[in-house]
Amino acid sequence: MRSGADMYVAAASTPSMPPEAACADTPPHPRVAPRRVLYVVSRFPAWSETFIVREIRTLLEQGVDVRILSLRSPSTGLVQADAAALLDRVRQPPSPPILLGRALRAWGAYPRRVSAAAFIVAADSWRSPAVLMKSLATLADALSQLAWLRRFDPDYIHAHWSTYPATAAWLLARVLRRPFGFTCHAHDVFVNRQLLPRKLADAALAVTVSQHNVDWLDHNVSPLASRKLEVVHCGVDLAHLPWRPEGRAGSLILGVGRLVPMKGFDTLIEALALLQARGVGFRCLLVGEGPQRAALQASVLAHGLQDRIELPGALPQEQVRAALDQAVAFALPCQVAADGSRDGIPVALMEAMAAGCPVVSCPVSGVPELIDDGQHGLLVPQRDPQALAHALQRLLDDAALRHRLASAARLRIEREFDADKEARKLHRLMARATADAA
Repeated sequence: MRSGADMYVAAASTPSMPPEAACADTPPHPRVAPRRVLYVVSRFPAWSETFIVREIRTLLEQGVDVRILSLRSPSTGLVQADAAALLDRVRQPPSPPILLGRALRAWGAYPRRVSAAAFIVAADSWRSPAVLMKSLATLADALSQLAWLRRFDPDYIHAHWSTYPATAAWLLARVLRRPFGFTCHAHDVFVNRQLLPRKLADAALAVTVSQHNVDWLDHNVSPLASRKLEVVHCGVDLAHLPWRPEGRAGSLILGVGRLVPMKGFDTLIEALALLQARGVGFRCLLVGEGPQRAALQASVLAHGLQDRIELPGALPQEQVRAALDQAVAFALPCQVAADGSRDGIPVALMEAMAAGCPVVSCPVSGVPELIDDGQHGLLVPQRDPQALAHALQRLLDDAALRHRLASAARLRIEREFDADKEARKLHRLMARATADAA
């Protein structure tokens, strides 16, 4: 296989494509099960989206040739080992001058298809100039990769996130006459739904991560949601998360996630301040990075918790798993943020449950599909530090409760949130979508 750099050079030297009249008869694929799949994502790799890596890895193990189109260049910083192993399958965006030149050549090769897509995007987005400009820029990003994509010749195109990645996948599918689909998660369900009814109508496969999302979209966006959306959980890699409920005799409370309002870490800090006031012994590790770091750090200092709470930033998976093996409680008090953003079903909760670490969260969005209160973990009302402090103290004080919850939680993950099973389900759905589109 050629490296990403080799493919970049090859694409840069590709001559202009023939006119649309010579390309318009590119037929839909006669195959049924997809053997070559293109994934479209905003950025790859991304520290907070390890579930995409696991999904792709499972498809590769099933013999599917997967390539990844990243719409934005990766940010500098930590790259997980699993994601690093896929880097030679990633197509990164070129520099702006090259991008523009390739996009114009692609438009010239398929003028009617591209113009029609651009008109649809403009008609949907004109009320928001910022969204319109970003959507048109996404079309250019996608078109700039068309020559490379025609050589890869995918049977099926799948986007993670129904926002701009799905816009790119939708355009490429229209131009190449290939089936496409997408997975929607949370922000792209509750906040940014740009062109979503159109994408639902045109997609050969529409997936989301919870039944809650299906019901919400059916009520608020389109009646197509209940008919077309399939639920496929992100899931966790159980082979790399052995169940270790024993040896949790300390007082470590662990939280993992992006430092953003919807994770509820501000409420967690308030709850820990209450525990400290009661004389409860604990220490807390909040793993992750994000725009709320400064505010959270200030709250830690204001409550005098600097000796109890540590914010180490993003950590490699190995260190996160080591912390999971030591923690007596995992806290992720999810909440609906002021802008409406919220989690789907947090993968971090699944990982903690799989590892044998008892969890505390809130009944927001799809979380109750993962946790039955008192059976697989403890659920408390969002933004309620008193209730959260009480739940955490219960786990700190009661080893029998921790073991009971951890045992039931692992079974729930094995039955319904195994990444390998969910990826195989997705592959079957892709095969069905490809067959229906043939």
